Amino acid sequence: MAAKGLFITLEGGEGVGKTTGMDYLEQYLLEQGVDLIVTREPGGTRFGERVRNLLLEVQQESMDDMAELLLIFAARAQHLREVIEPALEKGRWVLCDRFTDATYAYQCGGRGIDPAAVSLLETLVQGALRPNATILFDAPVSVGMARAKDRGELDRFERESNNFFDAVRENYLARAAQDGERFRVIDASQPLATVKESLETVAVQIVEAARSRGAL
Repeated sequence: MAAKGLFITLEGGEGVGKTTGMDYLEQYLLEQGVDLIVTREPGGTRFGERVRNLLLEVQQESMDDMAELLLIFAARAQHLREVIEPALEKGRWVLCDRFTDATYAYQCGGRGIDPAAVSLLETLVQGALRPNATILFDAPVSVGMARAKDRGELDRFERESNNFFDAVRENYLARAAQDGERFRVIDASQPLATVKESLETVAVQIVEAARSRGAL
């Protein structure tokens, strides 16, 4: 039986440069001979992309926090069964823009939902599956939101208050501190060249560890 692939997630608040980081990491891993798929949450499937649109579009009516949470996990269930799990079973690596750490950060940290509710859904939908490595791009909220505004019109989440995003960031950093073996934190407030150097260091560590285990 082929060895299972690695599941790598990129996390962070708004405007921290995850998209640039994803592009760089994808290119690096491909150069190392990694059989890779790149995906995102919410999204990753036709169903998930429709849910993403529901979650991000600015609406006149408010969305209930629990409805938001359940939509996220509905999209995640489809994403796992259709994309992530089959790829990992074939020995491919999966590079995903956000996963369940984002749910804890945004829905528990930002919205104030009980983490026990997210933990229950996490177990129900994912079973024992967790990312092998998570790279957290971290920057002060003022820096990230200034960048987000420069990109153009803000989506439903990007229109939240700075207090909301402070809570999101605090949750992310707390999770990283609790699971230092899985998380790698990158200071995304640095110049782009410096961020890329930090990301390359992390990428080299992940690839070398995989090779030492015979996973690459």
